[in-house]
Amino acid sequence: MAAAAAHIDGGALSLIWSLPFAGLLLSIALLPLVAPHFWEHHFGKVAGVWALLFLLPCAVAFGAMTASTEFLHALLLDYFPFINLLFALFVIAGGIRVSGNLLGTPTTNTAILAFGTLAANLFGTTGASMLLIRPLIQANRHRQHKVQTFVFFIFLVCNIGGSLTPLGPPLFLGYLKGVDFLWPLEAMLRPMLFTSGVLLTLFYVIDRLAWNRESAEVRGRSRIPHQLRIEGLHNVIYLAAVASTVLVSGVWQRDTTIPIGLGIEMPVNGLVRDSVLLAMSFLSWKTTKPSIRMENAFTWAPMQEVAVLFAAIFITMIPVLALSLIHISEPTRLRRISYAVFCLKK
Repeated sequence: MAAAAAHIDGGALSLIWSLPFAGLLLSIALLPLVAPHFWEHHFGKVAGVWALLFLLPCAVAFGAMTASTEFLHALLLDYFPFINLLFALFVIAGGIRVSGNLLGTPTTNTAILAFGTLAANLFGTTGASMLLIRPLIQANRHRQHKVQTFVFFIFLVCNIGGSLTPLGPPLFLGYLKGVDFLWPLEAMLRPMLFTSGVLLTLFYVIDRLAWNRESAEVRGRSRIPHQLRIEGLHNVIYLAAVASTVLVSGVWQRDTTIPIGLGIEMPVNGLVRDSVLLAMSFLSWKTTKPSIRMENAFTWAPMQEVAVLFAAIFITMIPVLALSLIHISEPTRLRRISYAVFCLKK
């Protein structure tokens, strides 16, 4: 929270202030497709430009003090807890290796997707994706018709999965703002089960048709006995500690804060939570055999890109959030803003 901090009044803003946010999201969506080489080497510069296109006009219009306060508030109280959770899940899940000689039959693929969808609620979408993507690739390495498997993996494990707990990135932001830990479970269980069931059924039908087009050699491999091996299983303890810490930090609602300047105060429960998550990341890194991460092809590049892009997202999102807080007495304008934000998120 920011006790005496100067914040931007959403009533003084127009929708033009949301353009940096919209431009950043469009850049993230389009540039990797139309200019992949440029994006790979300059995504940080692109993100920085969009962030400055908000911060500099903000400093001119509202003063350097207000711009600095909004900047630090967004980074320290929203961005850092968010990226710290992703970092912990990324490091810990990267220390678990699932291997074996599974064959990507329709039944096996559907089972992996179903398990991943449920596991994402415990490990977060980041952790579940890192845990299962390589076994899924390995299981389907001999198949010619397999694109649908990874498309549905994105739908189910990376998006729908994780919708029942605040360990998913979007829901964690709501949790930071006081949304109850169990609210997603109560509100989203039926929609999640319905959409997952429909997609899993659809996937099985599509994959079964694709399986029938595979060569006799590939289909004959399904008669080979399957073996499964899991290494780095102790990291599950760290994942459980992460989930427990996030839960306790929300239950432990105290007003104790530490002032850090510019009217910004850091809540003690948040500092404890972030410290524990960093400790779990460190323990996972030190207690996991380097060979496991090497076999997982573990690299920091994905985390670096996510950290940079989300820093810019949190900054450019400042005026969008201020606009969304306009009093309900302006329903027409609020509807336009809500619709714009919804479209941008999609």
